[in-house]
This record gives sequence, structure tokens and C-alpha cells, in this order.
Amino acid sequence: MKAWRVHEVGQPREVLTFEDVADLEPKSGELLVKVLAAPANFPDVLLCRGEYQIKPPLPFTPGVELCGEVVALGEGVTEFAVGDRVIGIPSLPNGGFAELALMSVATAFPAPATLDDAEASALSIGYQTGWFALHRRTQLRAGEILLVQAAAGGVGSAAVQLGKAAGAKVIGVVGGPQKAEYTRALGADLVVDRHSEDFVAVVKDFTGGRGADVVFDPVGGDSYTKSTKCIAFEGRIVVIGFASGTIPSPGLNHALIKNYSIIGLHWGLYNAYDPAAIRECHAELTRLADAGDIKPMISERLGLSEVADGLARLGEGTTVGRLAFLPGR
Repeated sequence: MKAWRVHEVGQPREVLTFEDVADLEPKSGELLVKVLAAPANFPDVLLCRGEYQIKPPLPFTPGVELCGEVVALGEGVTEFAVGDRVIGIPSLPNGGFAELALMSVATAFPAPATLDDAEASALSIGYQTGWFALHRRTQLRAGEILLVQAAAGGVGSAAVQLGKAAGAKVIGVVGGPQKAEYTRALGADLVVDRHSEDFVAVVKDFTGGRGADVVFDPVGGDSYTKSTKCIAFEGRIVVIGFASGTIPSPGLNHALIKNYSIIGLHWGLYNAYDPAAIRECHAELTRLADAGDIKPMISERLGLSEVADGLARLGEGTTVGRLAFLPGR
């Protein structure tokens, strides 16, 4: 089979190689799937760089989520059958940027029939992260103001749609006119281009000086610091990650004085500590997808041979929307 592999860590264009490797065999509790589509995620960039919290042994194949067709079952697997279309998290070091991948039954779920392969492939990490952030960690309520940083990105775009589905008014912060256009298409009520506008002033104006009830922040750095200047009384800032490369040092005295909460979310921990919540989340995401309330917007459908370039562009911040790689393309 063909697979992208990383033999030494570094920038995606420099370290990813497209190789012929031995076919995989599922072990007990595993599925072997033919990869139908695998989206680009920022963790894939970090994996290539050796900067992700998980460091698989070299060489490894990145690709942290996928949509696939089950082609073989490991011993003891009864939850799925050959031919099923599934989505979820492949088992590193054999990730999704390949013709075949392995998945644990614990991290595989039926693909919603209403979504095509590329759309379904992007429903796991970003949308589950957004769902847990908005419904488990910040408990977003209908009518509240949700401010989404990096709203055109993988997790940000999911948060925009999930916020609208929850009945919130959504403000998306992006960098550049193309990303602004994409975020409007996602359904955001207001979009701020940080390259030309001060989102703090815009949020205060939009809310009559009150500020945002919930801030969804996968960026960190200056975006986090400015968010604290436009957070409402009893507001909640949920910290998703640090795509800016800078981990902020929050002023806890400021949180005390303004009476807001700083909340962390590590979505992956739910797989270890509360897998039932992951299944509940998938069921709700499937319901929302079937109702037409959420739908991953895939901006580029690329062939498997284009993984290195696509990941490099994602890491450079020049992509708009979600990129998906389709081996059959």
C-alpha cells in the first residue's frame, strides 16, 4: 500500500515521504479500513514537527482522523462488519494519510449517511472538540454571545456551526478577506478581520459594551489577551490550544476583578476518562448533521499525493477552510 511517512521530525514539506509499505493487519479489537478521505488537522503539522503531545515512534504515518470502509476485522470485533463506512481516529503510528489504516473499535463510529466521505472525515476531532467546549465545559445557552477565534480553521469552523445550532449569536475572528467570506458562509452573525479591525472594539460595539459570554480560543497569545478585554460578566473563556505558538500567562487577578472563568479543554482525555460521553457526542453530532444544522465545509478536495503540500500550507496559515485528501481521487 501507499502511505506518507515521517522518518525524522521537521517541517511537513521536508520530512514527509510518499512510500510503498507493507499492508497492515488488524489485531484484536481493531478494524482495518480502506481510507476514503482524511482531512488535514493542525495536530498533523505538529506531529511532523515533533511538537505534538503524542510522539509516535519513527517512522510513522500522520493523519489523525478519517472516513473509511471496513475491509477486515480483528479478533473479537462484533460492533462493525466488513463494508461499513466509519469515521473516527486511526491508531498511530499508522495514521490516515495512507491507502489503508487501523482503527480501534473504541474510536470508530458509524459515518452519518447525510455526509459524503470528505465531509464525514472532518466530523470527529473538530466537531467533538467544539461540542465538548460549548456544551460540557462552558454550557453555552441560547441567546448568548459566542466569540470564536480562528473561526475559519478546523475547530473554529465547527464551533461557529455548533454555536449557531445552540441558538447563540456568533462572532468569528479571522485573518484575511477569504477567511472572512468562508466564515460568513458558515453562518456567523458577525465576522471580524483582525488584519484590518480591532475585534475588542467590534465586540463591545456589537454587544452594547457588555462583551462576549463565551470565548472559544484555539489560538492563545495576543488573541487570548485581547479576549479578556471583551469578556462579559460571568463570561467563560475556553482554552483549546495555542496555534499562535505562544502560551499566555493569564492574569488571575483580572479574572477575579471581572468575574470570568478560564476553562481548559483537552478533548482526548474523554477517550480515557469518559468514553460514554464520546459516544453521546457522536450521536448528537449525527443528529445535527441529519437535520442539516451542521456540515463540515470542505474547501479543497485533494489527492493523496498532495498531503505534504496541503499540510505545509496549513502550518503556514495560508489555507482557507478544511482540506481533505481522498486516496481514490
